[in-house]
Amino acid sequence: QVQLVESGGGLVQPGGSLRLSCAASGIIFRFYNTGWYRQPPGKQRELVAKITSGGSTNYADSVKGRFTISRDNAKFTVDLQMNSLKPEDTTVYYCNVEIGAINFWGKGTLVTISS
Repeated sequence: QVQLVESGGGLVQPGGSLRLSCAASGIIFRFYNTGWYRQPPGKQRELVAKITSGGSTNYADSVKGRFTISRDNAKFTVDLQMNSLKPEDTTVYYCNVEIGAINFWGKGTLVTISS
């Protein structure tokens, strides 16, 4: 059984930082492609950041230079460090892992950027 649990969301002011964490059970992240997604109200779910089993990363243009995705192999987590946050970043963030043709998702964690 694969289970993903996100944490670290909250309320911060514009320009602030948050660190999201995705904890896995049933899998070891480093063997798979893993990512963080978000879905603003009224829009499709979009990729924020991805890290492959080989360790390569890519980011949405809107977050390049501000967000960093990483794996902690000892803790079995995939983290997303978010800096210079903007109100436009406000939404629910979801952890994802690709296993073959199947996508597994966490329940999400809410990030709110407001003054």
